[in-house]
Amino acid sequence: MSYIYLVQMNIPAEHEAEFNRVYDSEHVPMLSKVPGVNKVTRYRLESSEDARMQKYLAIYEIDSPDVVHSRAWQEAGEWGQWAPKIRPLTTERYRSFFKKIP
Repeated sequence: MSYIYLVQMNIPAEHEAEFNRVYDSEHVPMLSKVPGVNKVTRYRLESSEDARMQKYLAIYEIDSPDVVHSRAWQEAGEWGQWAPKIRPLTTERYRSFFKKIP
């Protein structure tokens, strides 16, 4: 693993159950199959000193930022219910890349 790709977001409370179901059963399995994706881990915020912190975080361990810009990633991200049903409901979505320090 050379990079991590962090995706932070919020979802309205009334859509959380469906968000988590689709994320875990469709979105993560599809993105995990993309070449260059080594691992995906999801987190839910427990506490923060920053009241603006997003509630959900996904950490993708990837070979390079190019993975996220690949055709395979784009196709996987559009598959299933994620793109038409869940993504439009997400708010405060932030994406960041971090490079591992040798």
